[in-house]
Amino acid sequence: MVRPTAAWPLGAAMLEAQDRSHGWERESQSASRASSSRQMLEVRPGLYLGGAAAVAELDQLREAGITAVLTVDSEEPSFKSGAGVEVLRRLFVPALDKPETDLLSHLDRCVAFIAQAHVEGRAVLVHCHSGVSRSVAVVTAFMMKTEQLTFETAYENLRTVNPEAKMNEGFEWQLKLYQVMEYEVDTSSAIYKQYRLQKVTEKYPELQNLPQELFAVDPTSISQGLKDEVLYKCRKCRRSLFRSSSILDHNEGSGPIAFAHKRMTPSFILTKGSQAQCTSYFIEPVQWMESILLGVMDGQLLCPKCSAKLGSFNWYGEQCSCGRWITPAFQIHKNRVDEMKILPVLGSQTTKIQTCDI
Repeated sequence: MVRPTAAWPLGAAMLEAQDRSHGWERESQSASRASSSRQMLEVRPGLYLGGAAAVAELDQLREAGITAVLTVDSEEPSFKSGAGVEVLRRLFVPALDKPETDLLSHLDRCVAFIAQAHVEGRAVLVHCHSGVSRSVAVVTAFMMKTEQLTFETAYENLRTVNPEAKMNEGFEWQLKLYQVMEYEVDTSSAIYKQYRLQKVTEKYPELQNLPQELFAVDPTSISQGLKDEVLYKCRKCRRSLFRSSSILDHNEGSGPIAFAHKRMTPSFILTKGSQAQCTSYFIEPVQWMESILLGVMDGQLLCPKCSAKLGSFNWYGEQCSCGRWITPAFQIHKNRVDEMKILPVLGSQTTKIQTCDI
């Protein structure tokens, strides 16, 4: 028998959600209950948090009315056959409890699973191995989205219910990015592109192949551009090189003072500043760069048509003229390209934007 659960707010106004959150916090403090040996905690009505021990016995799940299980762990649990297994809705997200683990890319799927279970009247258990980091990060993300809470507020509320909750610093950073993206993982946003590049950098140069989703489509293979988009062409031969959507903005900096290899500070990702002092564009990799980048830590970026020098790349990072250290860096000098405004009606036709050489 599926136990109906209390309604969780979806898309509510922030102030209303915060008031409701404080009410739930008081309710959880007085009414939250754990299973035997405190293997599960009810964080919100019908939403449970726990470790691997919580799924060891189906009787514990049935006792709590749980019919949906979200596992965030290195291995998927094996449920013993028996009454109740056939009605158990499950989702497995493979993830290690390490700061470099990419949990952000799975958050939309996890949040949707919990929300759908609620719509179907199912109580949900979110668990990892110990119930203190990976599962905590997922439940915090759900609270952030459904209650429109900041990361700090959602995490504080959850730790009030479960003081043992302690996600690693990598997950904390990813949830802050999730907040900046307004609780939806937008793979086309500059924030996510920068995040994805950082994840690749952490594994480079051990990677045998670079993931195809890392590269922006070569603009020469697209017949028509998006409205109001700018195309950047080689100043020497007019070959199309990249679009304005590939530019990764950054905040003005003061050099590589806080730079450390294999770690990118949240301030770089979370903020965008004026590019007035910057003499280069820092962009995401484009398809025509693929053969140049693989297996090499740094080098020149040359026009694929005329071989004119456009800039350089460095997986360890490079310093912009404004002082900011960018990691990884795919740098195109502004005085080597022309900005061309795409005419939406005529598609591939462009008009040059007047710029001054630097």
